[in-house]
Amino acid sequence: MTARRPDPDQVIVDIASYAKDNAIGSQLAGDTARYCLMDALACGFEALQYPACTRMLGPVVPGATMPGGARVPGTSYELDPVQAAFNIGTMIRWLDFNDTWLAAEWGHPSDNLGGILAVADHLSRVGVMEGRRPLTVRDVLAGMVKAYEVQGILALGNSFNRVGLDHVLLVRVASTAVVTAMLGGTHEQVMNAVSHAWIDGGALRVFRHAPNAGSRKSWAAGDATSRAVRLALIALSGEMGYPSALSANTWGFQDVLFKGKPVTIAQPLGSYVMENVLFKISFPAEFHAQTAVECAMQLHREVKARLDAIQQIVIETQEPGVRIIDKTGPLANPADRDHCIRYMVAIPLLHGRLTAADYGDAIANDPRVAALRAKMRVVENTTFTKEYYERDKRHIGNAVQVFFTDGTSTPRVAIDCPIGHRKRREEGLPLLVKKFESAVAAHFPAKQAATLIALFADAARLDAMPVHEFVAAMVRN
Repeated sequence: MTARRPDPDQVIVDIASYAKDNAIGSQLAGDTARYCLMDALACGFEALQYPACTRMLGPVVPGATMPGGARVPGTSYELDPVQAAFNIGTMIRWLDFNDTWLAAEWGHPSDNLGGILAVADHLSRVGVMEGRRPLTVRDVLAGMVKAYEVQGILALGNSFNRVGLDHVLLVRVASTAVVTAMLGGTHEQVMNAVSHAWIDGGALRVFRHAPNAGSRKSWAAGDATSRAVRLALIALSGEMGYPSALSANTWGFQDVLFKGKPVTIAQPLGSYVMENVLFKISFPAEFHAQTAVECAMQLHREVKARLDAIQQIVIETQEPGVRIIDKTGPLANPADRDHCIRYMVAIPLLHGRLTAADYGDAIANDPRVAALRAKMRVVENTTFTKEYYERDKRHIGNAVQVFFTDGTSTPRVAIDCPIGHRKRREEGLPLLVKKFESAVAAHFPAKQAATLIALFADAARLDAMPVHEFVAAMVRN
């Protein structure tokens, strides 16, 4: 076997070139990124109301803070950028309420904000101390566009879930590329860092699926984006990279973990993902079930007085929905329940709502929930599956119909696109703003909340704001 160093894998070259050199010219992408930033922070602030989340936050060990380091929005923590990235990524992802991307692989592009915002705050604070220009929020938005694109375009043509790997490996790859470039890495250093991101392999998806579904799915992305910051710093120290990390015979990612298939980039990297990202606006629920919940909400008034007369509930969904969120039997915890389409349909049929609190034991232990789940039949609708993958549609369709013992039934309610879909932007964005305003008002004192809400209402001011000032506005003692 020759020991000659090969040329770098083209996927690694393309990712590094895009992260390092590509300028984002799409106004739509920039405007959407601003909403994504707003929404991701809203998800994080709401998660801070839950002790299960907050006990995961803070320094690695008590007292290991870093005055002058990166701040964690909504808290008083000042941490090294690696641990700050974990904190920010974890709180954003905790409630399964942040933006989403669905393709051959799934994921949540705002998971990358943990590393991007932590590094941007750190760089800005250091820059001010050293008399240099700090980064602005516009720089954060540009980083988000790039990280979304790397994660999302890799997801278009590569299904890591099919081989049992978790989608957060794409968060690690995307965050690593963008953060290394933000830190001033050369093209070669970005390639080196990205090669290490692939060499890390992938987490198993076991924690997302029955019978082991659990809360690791709420901090796995924080772990991935923080690992990206660590890999970036390692590469910047001068550590070497591995050019055929993907393609090396026997030992590379493709042979070891991807059944010998090549990892591909389905289309040139630009701003497609940010322009088409999916928002979770109405419900903190796994995205394949969002339209099913909307359908159930429409049926609530018709069925709430006839629960005992229900014979069967038919849920039509896409193939991924059948494969990953159709569960029968006991559900052990909130993380198990928010990935169960039967549970996510049962709650709105019963109560006309679905909130994060509805995944708790107090609601889940209502015997009517289990009774409704037992009457459900989940089936694939092949049209929903086809339109799920079509580039010009990207629908996430579901349909729900309830049948009664007397032979009558409700109408079949079918919805192709959830309110967070690009095709429903005009309808969805005002509600997204309300989601942010509610989360801010619930977490911050009134004066601070009003300042943050006004800041996001002024796009030009927000974009030009130095990052350290932006994060300082979200510190809560």
